[in-house]
Amino acid sequence: MVMADTPNIGLGYVTAIEEALGIEVPERANWIRSMICEMARINSHLYAFGLQAEATGYFPAVFLWTTVDRTIILRLFEELTGARWSLNFFMPGGVHKDLPRGFEDKVIEGVEYLRRRFEQYWVAMVENLTFELRCDNVGILKPEDAIRLGATGPVLRGSGIPIDVRKDEPYAAYGDLDFEVITESACDSMARLKVRFREIGQSLNIMAQVANEIPSGPIRTNVPLFVRAKATEVLSRVETARGEMGIHLFTDGGMNPYRVKIHSPTLRNMYVFERLAELDEILVADIPVLINSIDPWYLDSDR
Repeated sequence: MVMADTPNIGLGYVTAIEEALGIEVPERANWIRSMICEMARINSHLYAFGLQAEATGYFPAVFLWTTVDRTIILRLFEELTGARWSLNFFMPGGVHKDLPRGFEDKVIEGVEYLRRRFEQYWVAMVENLTFELRCDNVGILKPEDAIRLGATGPVLRGSGIPIDVRKDEPYAAYGDLDFEVITESACDSMARLKVRFREIGQSLNIMAQVANEIPSGPIRTNVPLFVRAKATEVLSRVETARGEMGIHLFTDGGMNPYRVKIHSPTLRNMYVFERLAELDEILVADIPVLINSIDPWYLDSDR
């Protein structure tokens, strides 16, 4: 479990259950789900920026900046769900509760603040000479190697491959939202960092769209507390902050799933890291930069 990105992970499991049971989710609930997932993506990417800044040995205060700015997202989480980290807000059929009064205005305020801050982050990190020297041409992952090794998320898109489940197989409200799949062609650690930077801009755009255009209507479909699913097999895919997560769920007609198989993005990208030393010349001093460029969450890779 990635504590910085629990909504995206939870949505994968919930959508698997909904598919197995044939549950239709109201449109408003899907829009709320998408907004929360993009807030979590921002939270996760900010954490990654702070770690990468420390890994380069450049300006450790960046980690403190990102920690402070993440509180903008965490406060929105807390007001909406009651929790700042481990959100138990999605449920089969929709979400637990509707947006509080005035919540959309607070989302817009947060979006405007974070847009200003990311202009400063871009100058402080991406355009900084020290940071460039530590990240440019480190950990080259060519497009053909990224595909062959099973890379996913910003690691894959940092090698120029425009694969994103939100676009390729839209779920929640992503089919109705306007956003771009971000790619970079340099294929190095800096490219992977730039993908995350630019993805935050897209996430902020999605948050603003939801706050301004969210449709009215119910927030969930009534689902019995106890229900039996017919014997079936479903595969749910979602795009988490670290890449594609798949939930392979089997049911045998009982009250509980017969088996659930989870494949996580960190595990896939750790295989990439293992092979990068063979694909590119890596110095010992570059290892922290390279590790943080794939943004691993080690508990997410434990199997």
